[in-house]
Amino acid sequence: MTLALENIVKAFKKDVVLDGVSLSVDSGETLVLFGPSGAGKTVLLRLIAGVIEPDEGTITIQGRDMDGVEPEDRGIGMAFQNFALFPHMDATQNIAAPLTARNMSKSAITETVNRIARMLKIEHVLHHKPKELSNGQKQRTALARALAGEPDILLLDDPLRNVDAKLRFEMRLELPRLLKDQNATVIYVTQDYKEAMALGDRIAVMNAHGIEQTGTPSEIYLAPANIEIARLFGDPVINLLDVIPEQTEGGMRITLSGVPVPIDGGYGEVAGRACIVGIRPEALRFVAEGTADAIPLTIETETPLNEKTVTLGLTKNGREIMVSRPAGTPGPAEGTGFIAIDATHVHLFDRATGNRIVPTERHTARSQGAA
Repeated sequence: MTLALENIVKAFKKDVVLDGVSLSVDSGETLVLFGPSGAGKTVLLRLIAGVIEPDEGTITIQGRDMDGVEPEDRGIGMAFQNFALFPHMDATQNIAAPLTARNMSKSAITETVNRIARMLKIEHVLHHKPKELSNGQKQRTALARALAGEPDILLLDDPLRNVDAKLRFEMRLELPRLLKDQNATVIYVTQDYKEAMALGDRIAVMNAHGIEQTGTPSEIYLAPANIEIARLFGDPVINLLDVIPEQTEGGMRITLSGVPVPIDGGYGEVAGRACIVGIRPEALRFVAEGTADAIPLTIETETPLNEKTVTLGLTKNGREIMVSRPAGTPGPAEGTGFIAIDATHVHLFDRATGNRIVPTERHTARSQGAA
């Protein structure tokens, strides 16, 4: 284990930003800190870097307690949102700063700077000073400097925030390869869930003072710990409807748009309890009228979104449901449509707490409630 945080507490006056945060990161792993603004992501990075000290708790790197260890002695590379570029140096000199400090040869420095600049598409501004760079170019220069030093631990604070959409997409593909090539242990902050899914070996979802869930991208997406996390991941957003699961002779069921729909039999313990059902739009499909367990919808709008088409419909009780399907596949654009649900893609959340209810066992069975 390269990095470990245990029971970290940090407050600024009476504002508690982090309250008992514990986290570990393995060597060579990319961990993404994901969450809304104000969740404490940047503060956590600054604590790891040694820029600020925790009020309580311990930070260890390679098994060594970092209490009192200066930032330059922690073996960390950083690229923060405020860029922190040397204003009197051009981009080349800024990127080369950690290499110059290690007394590398000029040829090795030039080769490294040019290679990373090409990857980040800033080779044309290498001789420009920070005041001549756009915010996106400054951000990429700061990222290049952090990468050039090949540190044991790399802290990246939303380094693609100010770059254009095309480059951001390209970097989502390129960065994981570069980071793996360097075998760096990376802590990466972002508010973009697609970026978190693309870059993270694991994701730590932060909100209000701490970490709510940690897992692989698929674990976070397929088994969100609560409604808030389920909402944060996915576009279109997950469908959430009030239901009361019921045990029938045929098994566990919920009722949507007046139709009893089977769900996992492992939810038997919550029969009769107020719940919220969560169904991803892509887990719904349009079917013909008369199909078993088909749910009728009144079609409101249909929106083509390049690779997919999103349909907004209303249940019998006026509740909104979004259905996402690959572009070009058939589906009603108006009138009445019918949808079917795969029972394995249904999540139940406790209505009072918002926490996901974990079924006691995974098997096919049947349930009921009202939406």
